[in-house]
Amino acid sequence: MKIHRPKDFIPAAPHAGLSTGETIRMLRELKGWTQEELARRSGIQETNISLLENERIEIGKRRAEQLARAFSVHPAIIMFPEYEAQEIRKAA
Repeated sequence: MKIHRPKDFIPAAPHAGLSTGETIRMLRELKGWTQEELARRSGIQETNISLLENERIEIGKRRAEQLARAFSVHPAIIMFPEYEAQEIRKAA
């Protein structure tokens, strides 16, 4: 029987990247919040939450900070989800 060591394994590469809108939606749904609830907690209009989730408007620094405060995460998790996938998993 061969004994496997951690160095014998290579981590799997991510199969799909998340967009900013997908990240916002995922975090919101993991919290069990509606778009209305996220709007209330973040101070961003509900219409704009929908537009952000559907990639119809750019997020910008201010909105990223507002959403980050609402979700209790670092703004980079929202603005750069492709680099922060591991942190997004922790936030859930």
